Amino acid sequence: MTHSPPPGRPQARIPGPQQPPPPYPRIRAGLWKRCLGGGLALWVLTALVTYATGNTTLLPTLILLGSFLVPVVFVLWAYERHGRDLGVSAILGCFLTGGTLGVLGASVMESYLVRPSWGMFVCVGLIEEAVKLGALVFVLRRLPGIRGIRAGLVLGAAVGFGFAALESSGYAFNAAVSTEGIDLRALIETEILRGVLAPFGHGLWTAIAGAALLASRRPNGRFRLTAQVVGSCLGVALLHALWDSTHGVAIWLVARLAGTGVNRELFAEGYIPHPTAAQEHLFTLFSVGLLMLVSLAGVAWVCSLARRDPSWRNTP
Repeated sequence: MTHSPPPGRPQARIPGPQQPPPPYPRIRAGLWKRCLGGGLALWVLTALVTYATGNTTLLPTLILLGSFLVPVVFVLWAYERHGRDLGVSAILGCFLTGGTLGVLGASVMESYLVRPSWGMFVCVGLIEEAVKLGALVFVLRRLPGIRGIRAGLVLGAAVGFGFAALESSGYAFNAAVSTEGIDLRALIETEILRGVLAPFGHGLWTAIAGAALLASRRPNGRFRLTAQVVGSCLGVALLHALWDSTHGVAIWLVARLAGTGVNRELFAEGYIPHPTAAQEHLFTLFSVGLLMLVSLAGVAWVCSLARRDPSWRNTP
């Protein structure tokens, strides 16, 4: 037989087990999809309003939306799927700080070191990949616990996509400004092209180099310049150089097949002639085909690195 306590008397409650707060903020799955759909709709709406009104004050909005949309979406996807335990601050730091330092460092070094020549694209590839890797080291210098292939893939991609977003905004601005005024069509074409190619460029290359760098990082946080790190950096620099030189290689192949000959002196000075009207289709075939080959090589490299890290397969 039980007796109910008298009314008004306080009842003692036994607290349940306290759950520790999660080390990262809870972000609902699929945020990257909503960001892609919403951002694309806003970009299209901004382009239509700019066309209809001719209001040039909307150009910065159009440029920033188009340049940052794809890089931000891919960083969100990488964070949701494979980088929640790395922390939002590390992701944002790599994307914003790392990307900005990469663009600034590459601009300074290229202005002093790059000259028109046969090896111009190789030099550009080496400089930009080395600078982005240095930016990753700078951002992670006070986070000794972050290491391993998965962390390198995610955070390296964040640096690369930050670099790509800022670089694309510069290219879009240059395309918009012409001697006859604002060329809105060239701006939109540039943003669409660079947005489609963004997943296969800087983010992919820096992810590979970042994976090698953080895989060889010591438990105390010290970075090591091992043979694997140097080899990976040289490899992605070669992919970068091949990517940048596809236009010139396609011109050279078309000229050889057409039997028109190639002026090697112009190529040696960094001047690449334009294809003729009759060569346009063949040039498009070669240039797109070469870009696909370079992209497939980079994707295969990243997939091989991901398969080597068990934690990559164990993430959501």
